[in-house]
Amino acid sequence: MVDRPESQAARRPVNPPRWLSPRITRIQVWLYERTSGRVGAQVAGMHHLLLRTLGRRSGRPSTVCLPYWCDVEGRRIVVASYGGAPRHPAWYHNLADRSANPEILVRDRDQRAWCVAEVPKGEERDALWEQLVADRPFYLEYQASTERIIPLVRLVEVRPFAS
Repeated sequence: MVDRPESQAARRPVNPPRWLSPRITRIQVWLYERTSGRVGAQVAGMHHLLLRTLGRRSGRPSTVCLPYWCDVEGRRIVVASYGGAPRHPAWYHNLADRSANPEILVRDRDQRAWCVAEVPKGEERDALWEQLVADRPFYLEYQASTERIIPLVRLVEVRPFAS
């Protein structure tokens, strides 16, 4: 859990073409890791974290840099919007496969922790979505551009990372 900022309002970030996203992600992760989050932890007015998962088919580690939002209890929520693409991002599929990723490594600046991913459903998801879009209305645009329901993922800390 983290301290919930007073305001988490943010404007819609510039979305690069999807084909460019993997390259930008690699650069963003590299900078974040090299600077302990001094570069990359705050982008487009949003806090970002590093999320490391194992590929559900490949078994290889993969790290992405994602914006997060905190719920009223200070738990980090990441949004599998993929900019409103017709399918979920790969990192979401990896998280959703609990056999491949019973725990995931989350890095928020220089703090690391093992977390479990919870995907809220139904009324719980809807309530979180309403709170999220009150701060970040651009997610409504993403939802309007796709037929899928954009998942929210709660990252619940279970233990600190021991290096």
